[in-house]
Amino acid sequence: VQLVESGGGLVQPGGSLRLSCAASGFSFRNYDMSWARQAPGKGLELVGRINVLGRVIDDAVSVKGRFTISRDNAKNTLYLQMNSLKTEDTAVYYCGTGTVRGNFRTGDWGQGTQVTVSS
Repeated sequence: VQLVESGGGLVQPGGSLRLSCAASGFSFRNYDMSWARQAPGKGLELVGRINVLGRVIDDAVSVKGRFTISRDNAKNTLYLQMNSLKTEDTAVYYCGTGTVRGNFRTGDWGQGTQVTVSS
């Protein structure tokens, strides 16, 4: 299993970013997928989870209405569109096949991509 996140960077408050997660080594289309994040000095937070058909089955209250999870099974790629970014969205963002249980992640996860929201 290989998961490689990209698209992170520095953005001003109110801006947008689109993260991508390229998946390989497993049958992507048959797995529900997740985005999680970890802010400096804080625990893991599940950002959202999407099922194999592209339906969002879980998302954090903190990102509702601002972040959108999607997937392209033909391209083996998971996306996270982030709009109206806030400074508190600063974190390392990870994609994975599992979910978050307390401060642990189940399943397989990528190395993460840094998102910094700052003026």
